[in-house]
Amino acid sequence: MSKCWYPIIDYNKCCECGKCVNKCQQGVYDKTKMPKPIVVYPDGCIQGCHGCGNLCPNRAITYEGDNSNRIKRRGLF
Repeated sequence: MSKCWYPIIDYNKCCECGKCVNKCQQGVYDKTKMPKPIVVYPDGCIQGCHGCGNLCPNRAITYEGDNSNRIKRRGLF
C-alpha cells in the first residue's frame, strides 16, 4: 500500500459512472457514495496501479505521485 500514490478525481470531468469505485478492491473509494467516486482511504491505493484510471471514460482520474506525464511534457522522453 502507498502513502505517496492515490487517485485524484477531477469532478468537472467525472460522469459518475461508478466504474472506478466498482474496480477498486482496496477500499480507496467510499462505496456508500456510489456512483460518485469519493476517495476516503488513499493509503489503500497500490503504488503504480492505474486500474480505476484506465476504466474512466472521461480521463477524470490522475494519481498523486505519478510523475510520468510531467516528465514527458518537459520533453525529456
